[in-house]
Amino acid sequence: MSENKVLATVNGKDITSQDVYDFLNQLDQRTAAQFSSPEGINQIANELVNQELLYLDALKNGLDEEEDFKNELEKVKIGVLKQYAINRLFKGITVTEEEINSFYDENKHFFQRPEVARASHILVDDEEKANEILDEINDGLSFEDAASKYSNCPSKANGGDLGEFSRGKMVPEFEEVAFSMEEGSISEPVKTQFGYHIIKLNYKKESGTSSLEEVKGQINHQLILMKQQEIYLDKTEKLKEDFKTEIYF
Repeated sequence: MSENKVLATVNGKDITSQDVYDFLNQLDQRTAAQFSSPEGINQIANELVNQELLYLDALKNGLDEEEDFKNELEKVKIGVLKQYAINRLFKGITVTEEEINSFYDENKHFFQRPEVARASHILVDDEEKANEILDEINDGLSFEDAASKYSNCPSKANGGDLGEFSRGKMVPEFEEVAFSMEEGSISEPVKTQFGYHIIKLNYKKESGTSSLEEVKGQINHQLILMKQQEIYLDKTEKLKEDFKTEIYF
């Protein structure tokens, strides 16, 4: 759809496809996705038409001159002006490479990462069934297909993938085996309180310190927040000298 396409006209005002996209951008992603089809776009366009009609009717009936409306408008104006002032206060804040490097060097303890593993599993009720499944895998059935076919765990929808986890996140019996395995290997049946697991270790990552490159964006964001906080508090403290302020808590 062309961004300049006129979808409707109300009292001389065009409702365009760009207006629809602007409206969708104000919604959360999940809600916006529900209106991504041509039918959904038409629904939004109709809603914009309806809103424009209500706006025109409000003007016609002088609602913009009512005291309640003016009071509400003033509240909105105050809120917008406050946020505008804050945005101007923070405008131009930057972080240098040197600041990022210094923060990283002085705070490496913040960037320690634990040992982690990523594993998949097949969960069944008894050891005999687990061994039968292992035989099928050894005969050529892929682990992922076996998980989808036999596992009692909801992870079967993802081929048994449990994602990445650190020590202490799984039951001890499962964790002990998973962290002792070689990458790509498949375990014998492992008994836990949930049943019998066949574990496939996808990979392991040793504990250590995240590299500067891995955390540079995180540090940049953190330093900007720190600078914003410092500027904000410094500004408001100075303003207390200009405007009488009494605090009762």
